[in-house]
Amino acid sequence: MLKSVTSLFTAVLLTLPVVALAQPHDASVANHQPHYYDIADFGMQGDSITFADHIAPILQRSCQSCHRPGGGGPMVLMTYDQVRPWAPVISYRTAIRDRMGAMPPFFLEKNIGITEFVNDYSLTDLDLAMIQAWVNNGAPRGNPDNEPPQLVFSDSNEWSIGEPELVLRSRDFSRPAVGPDWWGDIGLIPTGLTEDRYVQSIEVREVNDIPPDAGNGTVGGRYVMHHVTYTSGRLSADGNEIEGEEVSWPIHEVGRNADIFPEKAGRLLAANSALSLGAAHMHSNGRDTNAYLEFGIKFFPVGYQPQYSDRGPRTGNGIDIDVLPNKANQEFHNYVVLYEHTKIIAFEPHLHAPGVRMCMEAIWGHNQFTLNCVGYDHNWVKQYVYEDDAAPLLPKGTILHTIGYLDTTTANPNLADPRNWAGGGRRSVSNMFIDLGYSVTLTEEQFREEMAVRRAKMRDRNAYDVGCPMCWAPEYMSDAQSLAQGND
Repeated sequence: MLKSVTSLFTAVLLTLPVVALAQPHDASVANHQPHYYDIADFGMQGDSITFADHIAPILQRSCQSCHRPGGGGPMVLMTYDQVRPWAPVISYRTAIRDRMGAMPPFFLEKNIGITEFVNDYSLTDLDLAMIQAWVNNGAPRGNPDNEPPQLVFSDSNEWSIGEPELVLRSRDFSRPAVGPDWWGDIGLIPTGLTEDRYVQSIEVREVNDIPPDAGNGTVGGRYVMHHVTYTSGRLSADGNEIEGEEVSWPIHEVGRNADIFPEKAGRLLAANSALSLGAAHMHSNGRDTNAYLEFGIKFFPVGYQPQYSDRGPRTGNGIDIDVLPNKANQEFHNYVVLYEHTKIIAFEPHLHAPGVRMCMEAIWGHNQFTLNCVGYDHNWVKQYVYEDDAAPLLPKGTILHTIGYLDTTTANPNLADPRNWAGGGRRSVSNMFIDLGYSVTLTEEQFREEMAVRRAKMRDRNAYDVGCPMCWAPEYMSDAQSLAQGND
């Protein structure tokens, strides 16, 4: 008979290390220090760094998907002549790395917690050192013959997930150049599916009539849909409504990346179903704009069945919010007890304009494990999907602690007016404090199997996995493993 996790509690407490907490970080916008590196520490000479040999490959990997003709970026960074005038700005914006305004917008703090994420396009320490050395030495081009072939983008409507198997289109909508924000239901989109299918990835994008070369100060200036909350379910006989249980999908927000579901936890899109776009938020962007949404979907193979289907709890607090004016380093805290073994698939901080940072900690007994901290920029709402073999595996009884950091001083450029008090609400001038990421619950057997796989990748007991606090618990190891580790 399997032993209960709670019976292990006392013994395990004595074996687990205490991990440093995240809270001491100064989360104010004004005091954030850029990440600067000396290229000599990487065994390279500063005057050897050129655009052709070093900088162009970085731009192709992490920048040009947006900074290209028709892309979301405000300038094109495809050629040396296009990049050179922006060199000092590129050096500074990349050095910000994990705070609002950083480019590329992947705000993970790399010195804390778990660092393995799906589709991580952030820059390495070496990337930053090369960019900074290049700019400090006059941004030389080098030998043009050494430049990599330019990437070819067919148009501005390429899908980051690859060619979808199914594309669904919303009804048309429009916003005037200047006007109040709009919230409401924008209707159903029948899927046309004749059999149940499990979704492997889904990407939502807005298609509008804003010219590709139109200037824009922020990514929000290229769109009118701020976000949309949507579900799916089987259609009624008359096709006018959804009947029965609905499946929730990750919220689409401006600047957000696509959703890629893990191999063990695909999400159901049923036969004879529709997407229900029940809660949309649109805004004006300075020009009359007509638009619609497209949903690009890729499926797992026919016959696929997920191992995990039950969702874990959502953390945060969207109601009891008290945001003071003209104050940096404000903190929100939320605590959720996990009543089932839980695997966290994705972390997605959601704050509003004052938000600058969010951290997630797992409290197990007297130990607090900082799983992750990420910066936040309300212009670029990002989801951080863990690599499967790095995703947090937390035993039931764990307290999941979420910390949000806000800055309402004049240093925060996202604020409409730093003098205003604000509470909770849906408008960007109001506030939210939610982790929109998702998790799955595991049975005792599944929890043990997941930990066995994770443990097999660790060389010995000196290897520690911050996302798996029970991995080395003797009762979770086989007799042979326990003997090998001296636990007899």
